[in-house]
Amino acid sequence: MLGEVFKRPQKHRMFMRELIREIYVQGVGSIWIVMLVSFFMGTVLTMQLGINMSHPLIPKFTIGYSAREIVILEFSSTIMCMILAGKCGSSIASQIGTMRITEQLDAMDIMGVNVPNYVILPKIIGLMLFVPVLVIISMFVGIGGGYVASLFSPSVTISAFEEGLQLFFEPYNVFYSIVKSVVYVFFIASIASYFGYFVKGGALEVGRASTRAVVMSNVAILIVDLVLTQIMLV
Repeated sequence: MLGEVFKRPQKHRMFMRELIREIYVQGVGSIWIVMLVSFFMGTVLTMQLGINMSHPLIPKFTIGYSAREIVILEFSSTIMCMILAGKCGSSIASQIGTMRITEQLDAMDIMGVNVPNYVILPKIIGLMLFVPVLVIISMFVGIGGGYVASLFSPSVTISAFEEGLQLFFEPYNVFYSIVKSVVYVFFIASIASYFGYFVKGGALEVGRASTRAVVMSNVAILIVDLVLTQIMLV
């Protein structure tokens, strides 16, 4: 299927139109859930670190440092993409699956259209182009949530939290997180498209295909996370 997907588009104007639409629907439409989850996770993470690092021998700036590293290295890439697998992956699988059972894909195939290229490629490229924006937003909002938590948590002060945020910062970690997220969404979009494209039956099977797509996407994310961490950090 991917061999057909990554062929040159037959009509570039139609491809660009579909690409922009997918960026808006799948990418821009996910900003609110990314900001909401990132803020509360950053807040809760900082509060829990403050509670569990209350020993007098542990410097207070460790809380800000740990919160920053967790948000940048894992949360804003891996956890957010697992959330996107549930939102975008199920949407892609159900959309393509519905087109399959209503014979829209068959009609396009009869007209000589490269169906995988026309339907699937804009979804994959659109997510891969926009996900770095979502990752950066998640990083800033997550750290901002931790800053808000330091305003109200008695276990960590604002000055100590800010000191930890600036301590031993590695810009490479941001690059590493963005690379991981781009690879993740490639698997999310391609796996969801596969299950939707080859669905058989009716509406019930479309729902099952969406569920399988989300599960398999999350499994792929965990495996890729292990592999990329071994390659890029170890």
